[in-house]
Amino acid sequence: MFAIRHHAFGKPNEVLTLEEIDKPEPQAGCVRVRLLAATINPSDYGMIGGSYGRLRELPAIAGREGVGVIDALGHGVTGLEVGQWVRFPGDEGAWCEYACTPANELLTVPKGVPVEQAALSFVNPPTAFCLLTKIVQLKPGDWIVQNAANSAVGVAVIQLAKSMGIHTINCVRREELIEPLREMGADHVVVEGSDWTRGCDAMTNGSPIRLALNSIGGDSAIDQIKALGNGGTQVTFGGMTGDKVRFPTRFLIFNDVRLVGFWWDRWSRENGLDAVRSVMNQVYRHMAEGSLKIPIAGNYAFANFAEALAHDKQPRLGKILLHPA
Repeated sequence: MFAIRHHAFGKPNEVLTLEEIDKPEPQAGCVRVRLLAATINPSDYGMIGGSYGRLRELPAIAGREGVGVIDALGHGVTGLEVGQWVRFPGDEGAWCEYACTPANELLTVPKGVPVEQAALSFVNPPTAFCLLTKIVQLKPGDWIVQNAANSAVGVAVIQLAKSMGIHTINCVRREELIEPLREMGADHVVVEGSDWTRGCDAMTNGSPIRLALNSIGGDSAIDQIKALGNGGTQVTFGGMTGDKVRFPTRFLIFNDVRLVGFWWDRWSRENGLDAVRSVMNQVYRHMAEGSLKIPIAGNYAFANFAEALAHDKQPRLGKILLHPA
């Protein structure tokens, strides 16, 4: 089979190669899954570069998210069928044609979820759902603010929040993103560096902002902290630019602002497979209903992975997907 691998940590365009390796065979209690589509995520660059929280042994297959179809059953496997859609086993890398995994660890994908949406359903949408439901007990009518609102997590937050009756202020760095995000359900879209915090009271009609979602850091994170109401919480779940998250003492003291973090991988490990399945059921309900749809910016074959990565680094609205052929 073919796989996109790296034998050293470094820049993707310098260390990744398309290689032919042995096709795995399922052992007893395991299944083999054939990849349908895989996603490129920001965390993939951290794993390839060696800076992510969990790294694989080298040589490593890149990628960590995708959807596949059960291709073969090992001895003793029951309750699953060949042809059933499941999460592609990504612990050992997802940018490959086949992988084997214990049958009891699989996440199944219900009928009615489009394959492209299923491919990107396992990291960003559940992160968005948890950010809205596991950090602060939000209720309909509450306000939140987020940066990188055009990211996959960002657009999922916009759509999920709308379905929950939660209002959003969304920060972006390009004016051309304002109207597309409004069409997705954003209440307000503002441009970073525009001194937007001065208009918060007018945007919310005086209601406090209870939650800030930060995946950038630096000045963008500080603007969020300024906008938060008394007792508000900022949760950092990403570091797209590498800017440090600073601690503005004044707001911590006088506004009792809380700064916390969230990592979907850790949450999944600590809460177990049943809790993950419960979150995924909510994600798939929204996808099947059409109230959650992540834009797709491009599809590329494995052979063209370098072009896919170059596209992924360009300004865009939507995810890049990889396919075996």
